[in-house]
Amino acid sequence: MRRTIILALAFSAASGMAGAFAVENGAAPAGRIERGPLVTENIPITPPALADRLRQYANTRSAGVADWRPDGAALLIATRFGEAAQLHQVTSALGARHQLTYYDEPIGSGAYSADGKRIVFMRDVGGSEDFQIFIQDLGTGRAEMVSDGKSRHTTLLMSPDRTRFAFASNRRNGKDMDIYVADMAAPNQPRLLYEAAGSWSPESWSADGTQLAITQYISISESRIVLVNARSGAAREIKAASGEGKAALGSPEFGATSDQLFFTSDKGTEFTQLRMRDLRNGTERNLSADTPWDVTVLKAAPDGAVLAYVINEDGVDRLRLLDTATLQTLPAPNLPDGQIGRMVFSPDGRKLAFGLTTDVSPSDVYVYDIAAKTLTRWTESEVGGLNPESFVPAVTVRYPTFDRTGSKVRQIPARVYKPKNKPGPFPVIVQIHGGPEGQERAGFVAETQAFVNELGAAVIKPNVRGSTGYGKTFHQLDNAAKREDSVKDIGALLDWIGTQRDLDAKRVVVYGGSYGGFMVLASMVRYNDRLAGGIDVVGISNFTTFLTNTRGYRQDLRRAEYGDERDMAMRAVFERISPLNNASRITKPMMIVQGLNDPRVPVTESEQMLSALKRAGGKPWYMLGKDEGHGFRKKSNRAAQQEAGFLFLDQVFSGATN
Repeated sequence: MRRTIILALAFSAASGMAGAFAVENGAAPAGRIERGPLVTENIPITPPALADRLRQYANTRSAGVADWRPDGAALLIATRFGEAAQLHQVTSALGARHQLTYYDEPIGSGAYSADGKRIVFMRDVGGSEDFQIFIQDLGTGRAEMVSDGKSRHTTLLMSPDRTRFAFASNRRNGKDMDIYVADMAAPNQPRLLYEAAGSWSPESWSADGTQLAITQYISISESRIVLVNARSGAAREIKAASGEGKAALGSPEFGATSDQLFFTSDKGTEFTQLRMRDLRNGTERNLSADTPWDVTVLKAAPDGAVLAYVINEDGVDRLRLLDTATLQTLPAPNLPDGQIGRMVFSPDGRKLAFGLTTDVSPSDVYVYDIAAKTLTRWTESEVGGLNPESFVPAVTVRYPTFDRTGSKVRQIPARVYKPKNKPGPFPVIVQIHGGPEGQERAGFVAETQAFVNELGAAVIKPNVRGSTGYGKTFHQLDNAAKREDSVKDIGALLDWIGTQRDLDAKRVVVYGGSYGGFMVLASMVRYNDRLAGGIDVVGISNFTTFLTNTRGYRQDLRRAEYGDERDMAMRAVFERISPLNNASRITKPMMIVQGLNDPRVPVTESEQMLSALKRAGGKPWYMLGKDEGHGFRKKSNRAAQQEAGFLFLDQVFSGATN
């Protein structure tokens, strides 16, 4: 039976106006349909009017800083003009962005050579995350791959004099990420500097280039710092100052001398704090003891004289500057509530470039002059012709959940976006982040603004237990056998939605990616009767099959968080809570999105869930990107996903079945 779909609930019967995108819609194409890189099932063709409007949101841009040119006269930035983000050079504030790389695959970071005539960068193919290292001559435009073309390479880090670069690679055995150093004069002949089991990354060079600080990530609760002599390979671990048990040590940066090390640590505290270690005598100072939030990112000037660091205050970043000799705070810019991206000091250490995004503005590059105390905007990213005044900032709320902390009911933080100047009640999209050791934070998301302004929906982004940013205890509350407790936090959110007069508790859709995709599936299993539908993007459908099939270099990292599927007791928990094994309990509409080349959550996780839902009598929508990995990164694919998501949400919110 044919029906008219009314898209954009902002113009629904509640406001007495006609639909902005009313079209006559028939049945979706039967079977699997392949159009270019996308394969779909049960997804209708997007009405032209909707495609045109959403194209504007898809064309919002952002910019982040990658490096300063060695002469300090230009910035290397990453932004997107075409299909994927590429590297550009900017020589003045708000100057032209001169594109340097031209690939179909995104490039998000890079570095200049000592003479500024070459750039070094990494890229992968099709979302595989097997990044390769390239060096491009800016005179000829020719780029040469200098890595082996098959292993995984990450975290490229230039030495202070730019004659060498360090990186991590699993080329030794396909699993462990060792540390290598290569000379720019012979970049395809790297030297193995540090070999060890686990996932290692180079973090910082000492100002004189003699030492390299590296880290091993074991879990969100445990990470290590090791200092390595850049020539001999001699290594020593920087251990927590005192006490037994696990500790998360990270973000090491050297001060003005190689005897002074700054880093973050949560040893003996709820939050990661800024520490300074004197490497000569082992004495340590806690420099943020009075800050009840995580210190997240550190970056030292090339000479180590100034340290920039970021405090994550309830999902909002605060920038701080420190004189490393006196340990006194320096004046820092007063920034709007938002999220700070990569930070890079100028070669002379007098300026700090960084990316900044807020809820209502995409990321752009700013430069702060430390001595002059002036902040200058260097890029102004376009927003697809949309009116920035229409963008909606989030309001942070806290809702009660099912358990207690001490004598009080535990509160779950959430960021809430609602349509402006409209009474509601609004349909609700509950968007659940991945990780699980992630956090919903301040920052611009074009899709969120489209949901609010074009669909007329409220978007709620909860930070359920297991999220970072709220203390060590909180992010450990969902570990292993406690996994379902985070799902119960979604149930508590549904209770809270039911108490809000401007939210429609009968029209709630859950939406999430990666671990958030698991949360979507688990919520649909547990709260099927209270939810209108779900959108799962690259989600885990069964922890046993996920841990068995995820790439080898990730298995132990994920077992530390989720539990070990090789332990029969843990495996029994996985099988009990598996959405795959409980697919018959999901009777509401579902949409699944997956990248074929996903190295983290393999395509088999989505395919087996899709089959299970079909066997249970469902007719789920499905979109597969053949040239994508862990989420869609290319503009045309992301636009298609967004269009399909809008069609799905309209059908669900309007009461149609799929």
